[in-house]
Amino acid sequence: MNSPALAPFGTELLDDPAADPAVVARSLANIARANWWFGGTAAALWGIDQLLRDVGSGHALTLLDVGTGAADLPAAAVRRAARRGRHLSAIGLERSPVAAALAAARGFPAVIGCAGQLPVRPGAVDIVLISQVAHHLAADAAVELFRAATALARIGVVVADLRRSELAVAAFRLGSALLGFDAVTRADGITSVRRGYHVRDLADLAARAGQQARVCRRPGFRVVAYWRSR
Repeated sequence: MNSPALAPFGTELLDDPAADPAVVARSLANIARANWWFGGTAAALWGIDQLLRDVGSGHALTLLDVGTGAADLPAAAVRRAARRGRHLSAIGLERSPVAAALAAARGFPAVIGCAGQLPVRPGAVDIVLISQVAHHLAADAAVELFRAATALARIGVVVADLRRSELAVAAFRLGSALLGFDAVTRADGITSVRRGYHVRDLADLAARAGQQARVCRRPGFRVVAYWRSR
């Protein structure tokens, strides 16, 4: 299994596949809460909606969620699709066995694998979602991930991530304290924000991957890029 190069700034718990399982499980639960309260879920769903604007109801669709964690995002995507008359099947990719087990317990199968070598054949899914994964990677590794994801997706790719800002750091400090996040998640969240992107950063990475992405700011200090693969 190829492990992609990590971002040069900082380290986070989820960068370490050998991290304490109990700590990982607690952190993933808090990340799911952060996604809901701080805009991560809304950003990912908005990106998926953009790709599906021309896809009518009644279609059966498939989603691969890279770095699925506790599968909170695919769960939200499946519920949203059902409300709109679509049947969406989702599968996760995780290099953490703890996260994969949590996703499976929620009813979403998760393949144990790595972003450096996606274990899915080309054209196997309709949409690839990459949420809050790219900022963990060095720029070259993120570009390779975007290329690989494009090859897998019949419709397109959504990259949802954090927007780098010291105001976002301050907001996360306050919000995570109010929600009672553990110290590891609070520290990792600050590192994540500082590893995040401006709109131009993410557009440049997509361009290096050969894609002319639409990149937009979203509420909660989020940035979303999406592009069609065909």
